[in-house]
Amino acid sequence: MASKLFTHFQLGPIDLSNRIVVSPMCQYMAEEGRANDWHLMHYGNLSIGAGGLLIFEATHISAQGRISHGCLGLYDEETERALERVVTFCRNHGQSKLGIQLAHAGRKGSAKTPMMGGAALQAGESPWETIAPSALAFTDGWHVPKMMETDDLARVKTEFVEAAKRAVNLGFDVIEIHAAHGYLLNQFTSPLSNQRTDAYGGSNLSNRLKYPLEVFDAVKSVVPDHVAVGARISGSDWVEDGLNPEEMIVFAKELQIRGCDFVDVTSGQLDSRQQIEFAPGFNLPFSKRVKSDTTMAAMGVGMITTPAQAEEAITSGAADLVAIARAAMDDPRWSWRAAQELGVDISYAPNYQRCHPSVWKR
Repeated sequence: MASKLFTHFQLGPIDLSNRIVVSPMCQYMAEEGRANDWHLMHYGNLSIGAGGLLIFEATHISAQGRISHGCLGLYDEETERALERVVTFCRNHGQSKLGIQLAHAGRKGSAKTPMMGGAALQAGESPWETIAPSALAFTDGWHVPKMMETDDLARVKTEFVEAAKRAVNLGFDVIEIHAAHGYLLNQFTSPLSNQRTDAYGGSNLSNRLKYPLEVFDAVKSVVPDHVAVGARISGSDWVEDGLNPEEMIVFAKELQIRGCDFVDVTSGQLDSRQQIEFAPGFNLPFSKRVKSDTTMAAMGVGMITTPAQAEEAITSGAADLVAIARAAMDDPRWSWRAAQELGVDISYAPNYQRCHPSVWKR
């Protein structure tokens, strides 16, 4: 039986050579938001043979919006210029189409990197003021964010727009807006983190979706038609009375109305009380629901590590695309291994043609 994982897929205006996506994975190696040699090595390597689409890590729209001091940014000429070097290398030598995830950490910002424990920065560690829909700390021991006021809402929306323009200037094929994993836009969608009493929050789901949808509309309005625009959204907070799959579908349908090309469906990381049922492909029921209830492309993610797993996700109708994260970091030639295992002949980057199994393995 022919592999469906290695069939072409039309993601909005973008033709992908296969259904494998390298998921955004924070590296925590930037210098004041600027990409450096680490990113050149990391993304250059992944662009050679990890998947048909390579999405750069959560790239923050402002210095305040970063998770940590080591997070990548795209908010001024210096951060744009530093990232240009990486994108140019991937374009010239890689085979993947290129995407970027635009993000704002909200109340989960001003933190140490996971390698340093991931806790909130303390005095003497250069912390910064964080903002959020409501003045509610992420968890015990974390700073209480400032509740966003009218000018904050306008400013952050503009920052998303300006970052999107810079991404277009850099030549990215795909822009993904991060509205999951407990970061700012996800904080608006969840009733656990959004307890506002105005038009942007509270128990009313349409109010909680209002700001993320405004941000999407603003970004979509400045992105040319040849660039795909999508969103990473959450299927569940995994906490009682938190965001649930039914609300996720409402959000997805609203995004579709606005011309969204795809949703990348993940879950959790908004509330420390979460009870996630970790298992291979644990988020696939959410992407399958999106496929059944909308006509948008649905990207599945979450402990998808083997070629057989990825193939099954596509053939079963659980997802249109599979996003590979840690498995791609472990093996930057993941798609090559998958093709060999599934009996598919694929092309390699020109300078690596000599290592194609057909050339030297007898």
